[in-house]
Amino acid sequence: MSEERIQAAEDSLKSMLGRENLAGVRFLDIGCGSGLFSLAARRLGAEVMSFDFDPQSSACTAEMKRRFAPNDPQWKIEVGSVLDGQYLAGLGRFDIVYSWGVLHHTGQMWRAIEGAMSAVSPGGLLFIALYNDQKLISKYWAVVKRFYNANRLMRLLIIMLHAPYLVGLRWVVRALTGRAWSERGMTLWYDMLDWLGGWPFEVCSPDRLVDFSAPRGFALVKLRTVGRRPGCNEFVLKQIFS
Repeated sequence: MSEERIQAAEDSLKSMLGRENLAGVRFLDIGCGSGLFSLAARRLGAEVMSFDFDPQSSACTAEMKRRFAPNDPQWKIEVGSVLDGQYLAGLGRFDIVYSWGVLHHTGQMWRAIEGAMSAVSPGGLLFIALYNDQKLISKYWAVVKRFYNANRLMRLLIIMLHAPYLVGLRWVVRALTGRAWSERGMTLWYDMLDWLGGWPFEVCSPDRLVDFSAPRGFALVKLRTVGRRPGCNEFVLKQIFS
């Protein structure tokens, strides 16, 4: 972890949320993972609640807090599931609910999205990122992910076959376009492992999410897509009625 990566995470939040700070904001990080974006939100001034279904991820976030924000009463970390409605209800409502690249790994993506929506305060924002629906290509990646998770030998083979594209070619493209070696504070190598190994695996097109969100009281306010490429589309939705 470095200041450069933390700053990249902060810049990602500021860019998508359209604000320079999060002072006075209650921020929920669903599937907090390493805790990088919880830390970024806290440094931007938010009161942060982080949780993850994986105890090791929650422990990693706790270590992040110990290193960068020790004894901070405005940052809480727990183990929990977005699919547990009772748990979510107990957390209350938040001005910003954030879940990047998480909900499509629950095995029940649409239920998970509804759970995240339930945690948004009236007029609040939901910032999520979901795997792009590439139709047949997405089916290919589903097969890749199944093989990756089969055993260690298959994992090594999958990495060897895909690293030239997912790391090598992407590094060249980023270098030529001045985007350096990381985005959102993530290195290309671990970004690749996350992509190859992420299972369960579901996908969503922007149109489908908009159609799903509208009757639930949410309107799209910002969208950043990956076009026809693999990866995550980013959505910021605002609750306009409950």
